Amino acid sequence: MRIAFIGLGHMGAPMALNLVKAGHDVVGFDLVEAATVAAREAGVAAVDSAVEAVGDAEVVITMLPAGRHVIDAYGSADAPGLLAAAPPGTLFIDSSTIAVDDARAAHELARAAGHRALDAPVSGGVVGAEAGTLAFMVGGSDDDFAVAEPILAAMGRRIVHCGGAGLGQAAKVCNNLILGITMIGVSEAFVLGEHLGLPNQALFDVASNASGQCWALTTNCPVPGPVPTSPANRDYRPGFAAALMAKDLGLAAEAIASTGVDAEIGLLANAIYQRFADGGGAATDFSGIITEIRATSGQGAWT
Repeated sequence: MRIAFIGLGHMGAPMALNLVKAGHDVVGFDLVEAATVAAREAGVAAVDSAVEAVGDAEVVITMLPAGRHVIDAYGSADAPGLLAAAPPGTLFIDSSTIAVDDARAAHELARAAGHRALDAPVSGGVVGAEAGTLAFMVGGSDDDFAVAEPILAAMGRRIVHCGGAGLGQAAKVCNNLILGITMIGVSEAFVLGEHLGLPNQALFDVASNASGQCWALTTNCPVPGPVPTSPANRDYRPGFAAALMAKDLGLAAEAIASTGVDAEIGLLANAIYQRFADGGGAATDFSGIITEIRATSGQGAWT
């Protein structure tokens, strides 16, 4: 299919390249010229404007930093954008991670302009984007999902239709709420173990085969050694950056406030990650939160 890909950053560029490898005709654009050039050198046809990219597209995929960027890119009567430039009936797939309300607003804008829309945020990070093993959480109609599924399959391994408009984003925010909370819990447990004299490997051997088993422990273990592929073994280079976890937990906090859900632990996790990101941890992997816990607890003497 003819696909325009808007947003060729660390996630977008490898996703677009996987579409090219799957045989799609992909034209990309990024506001950062260096990103556009890098994508072009990697094999993605890239042009000088987003409007040019969508001119004859059947599908437009956006991967942008925040909801306001998606809404602005789609355009309005006063400032026409992608919706005005795309052919009638184009399928817009937004894979950004944004607020549920923003996702629903984007759906409405697309439909009002005569297009189709899905929200399809991803999980899996840069490694998953490069390997084509992302998980997609999709919100929108059954018919639009049926069109999008084979396209998303070129970029991901697991594709789940979560329901109507905005429910892909709802699934993403709920999943990352779980992830942020569990990473803090795993990190606190390791620091407590260190202070009690328990070797990290011994705790891992117990918890990874007991009721404490979880992804934050067995895949993204926050201490070096037990899981050789975890970011802890490469000085907490992301991975999934703490700044992105802080952003996602901020979206969760917005959703909690708007729904009135009693989510004390979720709100505390949001505050902890915001403090960590603002205090210099933004560019580290989110599992680096353990360094903050150690710093405020006193260095553990046992490793």
